[in-house]
Amino acid sequence: MFRTELHIEPSANKIGLHSPILTIGSCFSDNIASKLSDNKIEVLANPFGTVYNPISIFKLLGNACKKEHPKTSEVVENDGLFAHYDFHSSFSKLNEAELTTAINKAVDDTHEFLKKTDYLIITFGTAFVYELDSTAEVVANCHKVPAKNFTKKLLTQKQVLEAFEEVYQRLMDLKPDLKIIITVSPVRHIKDTLALNSVSKSTLRLTCHTLENQYDNVAYFPSYELLMDDLRDYRFYKSDMLHPSAEAQDYIWSKFAPTYFDDQTQSFIKEWVKIKAAIDHRPFNPASEKHQQFIKATIEKIELLPQEISFSEELETLRNQLL
Repeated sequence: MFRTELHIEPSANKIGLHSPILTIGSCFSDNIASKLSDNKIEVLANPFGTVYNPISIFKLLGNACKKEHPKTSEVVENDGLFAHYDFHSSFSKLNEAELTTAINKAVDDTHEFLKKTDYLIITFGTAFVYELDSTAEVVANCHKVPAKNFTKKLLTQKQVLEAFEEVYQRLMDLKPDLKIIITVSPVRHIKDTLALNSVSKSTLRLTCHTLENQYDNVAYFPSYELLMDDLRDYRFYKSDMLHPSAEAQDYIWSKFAPTYFDDQTQSFIKEWVKIKAAIDHRPFNPASEKHQQFIKATIEKIELLPQEISFSEELETLRNQLL
């Protein structure tokens, strides 16, 4: 035994093949969403772009629940681009009208998705926030506006809990049977210094513990502990030594799947992983009889999978290889 492995109790609330999921928060939300999408589970990933702090996450979710469009007074122009303080820089446009259209559509689309979502996965990145001095409002993104316009603050657990309570009521009004999974990103924010990053993550982790105990439909998934305490080795990080490597992401996924997926979904994913590997296979001689038989066999395997799931793209790829 050369490591301390983290064992997670399976959730009583299971995700099925047809369970829509919305992810929001730090880049770890994108990682999980990518795995879900790759395995044919309907997912809406970070519809407002990457968001790191809880207050901004809750504000955006609250707007989506009520279909409230963001204030245009929070639009900023910098270096010829228009951006909104509540949204990621990926929404930036060359004029304000295009920006407004894009962010309003994101809110409307998220509202519609939330109405059918079975699971909401929230990943908190940092408890540090930046308040715009002119409004005293927390921003999700500073958009390279000079630092003198902001005041950096560390959220208290009380502030996060109060903000969550408000958005929770909105979520329940829209989707009463919604299940919420919360997690803390294992990515360290070294710009806050390692010491203060620990303070920040501690605040978030304690908040998650409180929320899990306070709400029956809120559960914590230990992605933070899986990387920091279970893997606990720099070989599981990318070259920046901050973000989890592909191997680490796969390991965290291998813990997430049996925790939350029902038996049918786990069985499907196990079979789908093999078929995906077959689809991605590149032969030396595509025209050989052996490879042609391999393609036909792979098509037959796909046709045996649940037909309510779309495999049109994969089938087209394979059929185009047939001679």
